[in-house]
Amino acid sequence: MGLISGIILGLIILVILVIMHEAGHAVAAWRSGVVVEEFGVGFPPGAWKKKLKNGMVLSINWLPLGGFVKLQGEHDAADGKGDYGSATFLQKTKILISGVFINWIFAAILLTGLAVTGLPKVLPNQFSIPSDVTMINQPVEITVITKGFPAEKSGLKVGDKIIRFSGHEVPNAARLIEISKADKGKNIEVIYNRNGVEHSAHVILRNEVKGGVFGAGLGQRELQKSTWSAPIVGIATTTQFTWATLQGIGGLICNLVNGLISQFSPNISVRENASAELKTVGDSVAGPIGILGTVFPAAQQSGITQIIFLTAIISVSLAVMNILPIPALDGGRWFTMALFKVLKKKLTREREEKIQTVGFSFLMGLVILVTIADVARLF
Repeated sequence: MGLISGIILGLIILVILVIMHEAGHAVAAWRSGVVVEEFGVGFPPGAWKKKLKNGMVLSINWLPLGGFVKLQGEHDAADGKGDYGSATFLQKTKILISGVFINWIFAAILLTGLAVTGLPKVLPNQFSIPSDVTMINQPVEITVITKGFPAEKSGLKVGDKIIRFSGHEVPNAARLIEISKADKGKNIEVIYNRNGVEHSAHVILRNEVKGGVFGAGLGQRELQKSTWSAPIVGIATTTQFTWATLQGIGGLICNLVNGLISQFSPNISVRENASAELKTVGDSVAGPIGILGTVFPAAQQSGITQIIFLTAIISVSLAVMNILPIPALDGGRWFTMALFKVLKKKLTREREEKIQTVGFSFLMGLVILVTIADVARLF
């Protein structure tokens, strides 16, 4: 049930984040005098529709992968009353960027809340105000289980938090490793916490130290707690994650380009390095299936703090991805509109549709490839 409930939880969160994004577009359009024809939850085929008093159609659709907003005269060349195309350049900018803004602000709000209750420290230079921060070490947690080793045989799982190990407190992973080596070959008791409930397991440690006597990867999360500075920490940390996401995307693109170019090198070692770079790209990218099938179930096991933290990170990622100048995304549509304005060329409906169709086709192809890789990793 952990996997299924994790997938359902992840799906609900992703849909909420996308709906918030689309609601940002809808509100900005309405405030700019642009007619919102339809606000859809999920993607067609449609399951239910209702026309509201203001004329907008509210629809619920069968594919629960987000949502959409349909504006009147959505192409840039439209010039009728209430058309998106008849709005000013500034108004169109607000409409296109509003979804990104909503996702970014929502992430900042979530991280502000976590700064009060305990914000996971995952960046080496993660922002804090020294005079208003308390560092808290969480219990040692199992991050990896080695198949066939004592930890797996005793029923321990990834996400379990070790409270006591062979009768000893374990303030950190190094202490646990020290105890396990001292008690190699013995039948010891492990007290652990799983989903807020304390359990006990008996583990027969291996005699052979090489490869590990316990058979589990260990980690320990560090939390930052703030008081009056929480809003500052929330905004600053969101900014840090925005920059880290941009750097990550840039690194992936560089590895992909270098890998593809080097594949044609006559040098065998260069081609081998290229294959390694391409594999790194593949391992680093996760699509909806990867997020729903692995990330959210793991976060669910780690508790509400990790779920809220992951939601904030995904909200930042949605904001960053949508601001990139890729056709079919918000940033791409704005870039196309701005480019034609600077060049003083008319962006006809036909031109715009061709540009956006190419961009959309590229994105769909990328989604399909990433989804195939996600399914392969899961099964």
